[in-house]
Amino acid sequence: MLKKLSVFQEVRELQGWQAVAYAATLLERMLPNYTLFCEITEFADPSLYRNSLDAIWDWLASPKAKINFTAQLEKVELAVPDAADFDHFGVFPAIDVAMSMTAIILLIQGEDAQGAVVVSKLSQGGVEAFIEATANGEISDAEIKAHPLMQFEIETQQELLILIKKLPHNASTCKTLKAFALEPGISNIGLEIN
Repeated sequence: MLKKLSVFQEVRELQGWQAVAYAATLLERMLPNYTLFCEITEFADPSLYRNSLDAIWDWLASPKAKINFTAQLEKVELAVPDAADFDHFGVFPAIDVAMSMTAIILLIQGEDAQGAVVVSKLSQGGVEAFIEATANGEISDAEIKAHPLMQFEIETQQELLILIKKLPHNASTCKTLKAFALEPGISNIGLEIN
């Protein structure tokens, strides 16, 4: 009997627009973490990352759209927080968002074929880090896997894989995927999405 592929292995097999769409959908779920971090710390203007993700969605909806992703990447890199400058946990999910945004842009530019896997791992790793940071004392791997947020993260990534493989590449699919990301009303670490 064949061993069932892990989520990461399946994500690794995504190509072209499917890989970008998968990563963009996960990033849509993560973006509120960056936005809240910026609002609390006044670190940067969170609309900068919103605009970059919107540019990625625009490119997905219309691949012939002229978007300067080199300029987008420069803007993203200017707004990456340094963990050493902040003394609260929120900086780490914000860094995950910045790294994910960079990974997607490099994927679009053909510079990192594994960009979707990077985002998948950052999203899941961010959930794990959040569970550990908010636990009372030590927490086992089994407890992390059983945690409702981790269960939700894994289920979401699995459902998204199924959805991506079924949908055609068009503007309507982008709306469907964005709605999929926002519909639960929470970010990947459970922050409410306004």
